[in-house]
Amino acid sequence: MIKRIHSEQLKSGMYIHDLNCGWLGHPFMFNAFKVDDEKDIQKIIADGIRELYIDTSRGLDVDGAKTQEEVHAELHQQMTEVVKGHGSLHVAHVAFRDEVDAASIAKKEANDLIHFIMDDVRLGMQMEVERVTPVVENITDSIFRNQDALLVLTHIKQKDDYTFQHSVSVCALMVAFCRSLGYERAVILEAGIGGLLHDVGKMKIPEHILNKPGDLTPEEYEVMQTHPAIGRDLLSQTSGVPNIATLVAAQHHERFDGTGYPGKLKGDEISQFGQLASIVDVYDALTSNRVYHKGMEPAMAMKKLFEWSRFHFDGVLVQHFIRAIGIYPVGTLVRLESGFLGVVVKPGEMDLLHPVVRVVFDTERDSPVIPRDVNLAKLDGYGGGDRIIGYEPTDKWRIDPYQYLGVL
Repeated sequence: MIKRIHSEQLKSGMYIHDLNCGWLGHPFMFNAFKVDDEKDIQKIIADGIRELYIDTSRGLDVDGAKTQEEVHAELHQQMTEVVKGHGSLHVAHVAFRDEVDAASIAKKEANDLIHFIMDDVRLGMQMEVERVTPVVENITDSIFRNQDALLVLTHIKQKDDYTFQHSVSVCALMVAFCRSLGYERAVILEAGIGGLLHDVGKMKIPEHILNKPGDLTPEEYEVMQTHPAIGRDLLSQTSGVPNIATLVAAQHHERFDGTGYPGKLKGDEISQFGQLASIVDVYDALTSNRVYHKGMEPAMAMKKLFEWSRFHFDGVLVQHFIRAIGIYPVGTLVRLESGFLGVVVKPGEMDLLHPVVRVVFDTERDSPVIPRDVNLAKLDGYGGGDRIIGYEPTDKWRIDPYQYLGVL
């Protein structure tokens, strides 16, 4: 049985099923292992891992600890309360299908540019910052017209191009997040620039560490942890880089409880833009497929962010992020109470728990169906009264949601 415990409850003889810190990385060679050494326990606690999951079938148990199923049910209920009565924060001015082409162009321009800039940084050349602003302006324009088009496209990544495409995704997410918080456009643009450039410090990390197709050793992990400070120094020494952008690069790995890096800043010691960047950086990292890591479903990543917000993030900001992006973001495969599976195609304007869903599969007949859109906010009529039970893994059903969104 899988249970969640506090790290202080760890004892030798327990089997760690999941260190529960995918957002941070960790100095251990494995994410699951038998605890045999008291030093490992102290290292786990020292590295800020507050809660983790143990497998009681492979090691010692903890009486009274909640099972993984109980934890997930509790988190789901709490997240439901967070979004209940809250609709989409921004009504789209352009239909999703009409924005996809422009969003695709904006994404490609940003991806090409960040390749160019990071290559310059790797070679020790000066960054051409003047090229960044117009590209981030195009991303901002697309987000303002219909944020879901670009945010869906940023989920489609090539596994061997993660560092660059992650930068584009963080840029788009920062723009969407800051917009939802009501920042002025000029501030949103500067935060977006920070998102695009937040990982430039990685270009000074040795390539065998940066591109290692597996877990880092403790020594390699320490080297990787230097990249935010390197990025901060690079941007602060480059003319024309906004201060907000430098804060994003410097603080996107800081954590609210002081367990982050490089400065171990705590609470309000972290700028709000650093706090926003830490949330979106983790969300995109969790949902991205990489050579050695399969990404989570977006809805599951939201649940993990919510779980970790008790310690590592500002809980209020995480709740706002969930409302800004959706408890079931566009592109999520969901199971309906009727037994059908559907792809979320539009957030609910009055309530995020009742989006527009494109029904694509009948689980009772184990068969695809002719796609049809159902507005779950309707109380009656065709599809009316149906509701979401939860999200479904796309691999389990061999359904590619992006195919039904028309972005492939």
